[in-house]
Amino acid sequence: MSRPHLDVAGISIDCREPGELARFYLVLLGGTLLWENRSSCGIRTQTGLNIVAQKIANYAPPVWPSVSIVHFDIDAGGDLAASVAYAIECGATEATEQPDPRWRVLLDPAGHPFCITTEVYDG
Repeated sequence: MSRPHLDVAGISIDCREPGELARFYLVLLGGTLLWENRSSCGIRTQTGLNIVAQKIANYAPPVWPSVSIVHFDIDAGGDLAASVAYAIECGATEATEQPDPRWRVLLDPAGHPFCITTEVYDG
């Protein structure tokens, strides 16, 4: 059987307030608003990644560090400190535990961890 066309259409992130979370990533990463309603909000980043913030009843943020959590690795270019400072200005907070100096773990407004790093995979 040949492989059918399969590709990542986007990433969905559970949260309490979809508009707030989508606007955070829109300001942080740049891009365009695709839609916004009470249950979800979609953006397309300037690199073409679709991110959908979706409202979940009784949402509880993930606990980091803990069990395996899928998270974003965000390219800081050449300036990790400036990129972290900008993310905090956008509404992120730094995680208490930082496992490696090559990246910084931050939490988005819904509590999801993401990393900012200069260690980018150039396959």
